[in-house]
Parts: sequence; structure tokens; C-alpha cells
Amino acid sequence: MIPPKRVADRLEKSLAKFQQVLLDAKNRDVSESDTVFIIGDMLADLFGYDKFLEVTSELEIKGTYCDLAIKVDNQIEFLIEVKAIGTNLKENHLNQAINYGANKGVQWVILTNGLLWRVYKIRFEQPIGIDLVCEFDIASIDRKSEEDQEKLFIICKEGINKDAREQFYERTQCLNRFMLGALIMSGDIVSVIRREFRKLSDGFFVTPEEIKQVLENEVLKRDVIEGEDAKKAQSRVRRFYRKTSKENVEESASDSLAAQDQPDSV
Repeated sequence: MIPPKRVADRLEKSLAKFQQVLLDAKNRDVSESDTVFIIGDMLADLFGYDKFLEVTSELEIKGTYCDLAIKVDNQIEFLIEVKAIGTNLKENHLNQAINYGANKGVQWVILTNGLLWRVYKIRFEQPIGIDLVCEFDIASIDRKSEEDQEKLFIICKEGINKDAREQFYERTQCLNRFMLGALIMSGDIVSVIRREFRKLSDGFFVTPEEIKQVLENEVLKRDVIEGEDAKKAQSRVRRFYRKTSKENVEESASDSLAAQDQPDSV
């Protein structure tokens, strides 16, 4: 979702300032607490939150405090785990952010060192799952790029009001190599490939199983059709086609009943 012009203008103006502030801070290798201070200003000036009413460092979770939390209309929208600007973000840092979100029942968490921002969505299932929704480096953001502004917008207060992060998440979940691989391997798409192949080969007959074998062994990379992410994509595609098939059957039955109810023509 492209941000409204008013928000886009604010992003463009504030980015120039914070890109310089953050690069200076990195050169000075400032501490974690100083990085938290800078991010607090970013949340206000760049992302549009009220620094005093909607951003807090006093949210207690299991006897400890997360670095920052964004709370709008008494609803916690983001938990933010901050590391010093010179720190490389690591898996244990992410695990800490996930634990905060899981314990507080907050789906959206951000891991950042000021320059690099990673936005995650927690899936409350057994075991807890998490998806990387968006990642960007403030220093390399193009202030005039709509694509880059869209990434920033999912964190903005106005983006929350317009459900931008959910829309961005849904798009990233659909448009990825695992989903494309699952679609290509689905029965409907294999049937289309089979039909087109017969046209190209002057009626040469191949089975769906033969097509799938070539796709698996010679066309698609192994990680696209195997592993946890691939299984989730395949499951989603199967659910979609089952739902579509059921709806088509119900629609056909409804049409048939409607036809039977029509009075005979004289």
C-alpha cells in the first residue's frame, strides 16, 4: 500500500535527517541506550506516533522490560527489541523479541539496531511460528521510491489505521518461491501444462505424474518443494482448491435447483 501524500512527504523529509543521525551514531559507536533514544525520535518524527502517549519503554513482560512498545488506543501494536547501532542482529536477539511477543500476546515485533529494521509477525500456534514480513536498511532507503516508502508505511501510525502491514504480509506470503512452487505442482496447473504440451508436441501423450517428475527433478529447486515453508505453501494451495471446488459444487447445485423451480413454459 502506497502511503498518502502527507505521510510520503513526512517520510521523505524525516529520512534525510535520520539517515545522517544514524550514520553519525554508527561512526561514534553509540551504546544501546543511545540507540533506543534515537529510535524513540524516529517513531515520533518519521513514523508519526506521539512520543509521550504512544511510545513507552516501561512495558513489563515476565519481570523484565522490552526496549520499546507502541501502544495506540490501549492496544499494543508493536514490540521493539533494540540493539546498539554497531551490533549485528543475531538469532538470539530475535528469540528475545519473539519471547516478548509470545508472552504478551502481541503478534507484531520489530528487531532493529537503528539502521537495519526487521519486522516480524508471530503465528500463535504449536509451536510458535514467526514470519519475516519486511526488512530494510535506513541508510540505503531511497526517499523518493514508492516501494521503499511502502516498507516504512507498515510501521507508521497511519499504516496501522489502514491495515497496511496485514496487506503487505498477505502479499509476501502469496508472492514467494514456495507458493509459486506449490501452484506449479498443483493438479490444476499440471493439467494446463499437460494440455499445452499436447498442443506443442502434436498430440504426444504424457501423464500428470511424468510432468510432476520432471518439475521436481529438473525444473524446481529442491528447497522450493521440500521443507517447512514449502509444506505450508502446499497446504495453503490445497485448501484453496478444495474451497474453490466445494463452492463450484454448491453453485452448480443451486443453479440446478433454481432451474427445477422455474415454471414450465406454455
